[in-house]
Amino acid sequence: MVETLIGLVQMLSNLSDPSKIGAGMAGALVGTFYGAFAANMLFMPMAGKLDVRAKQEYLLRELMIAGIIAIQSGEKPQLIREKLKGFVAPALRESVGS
Repeated sequence: MVETLIGLVQMLSNLSDPSKIGAGMAGALVGTFYGAFAANMLFMPMAGKLDVRAKQEYLLRELMIAGIIAIQSGEKPQLIREKLKGFVAPALRESVGS
């Protein structure tokens, strides 16, 4: 967006010379293309991955807090294990152990 604005300012500042309007417009369009490309090919996928990792970290912290609270309250280890299995995906619950 910044390059688009810079190109438009350059174009509008040279309205008295019609031969320079095309160069300013070309710079603005190239800046728009690069901005759209970077947003859709780099930053949006990166934001998606960061969102997934943040949710995983949040779930892990919730699991740890639930486990610590259960240990502090004196619950039986088997009950704690079953309670914490609720945080794990169903496909992975069997591999957690019994």
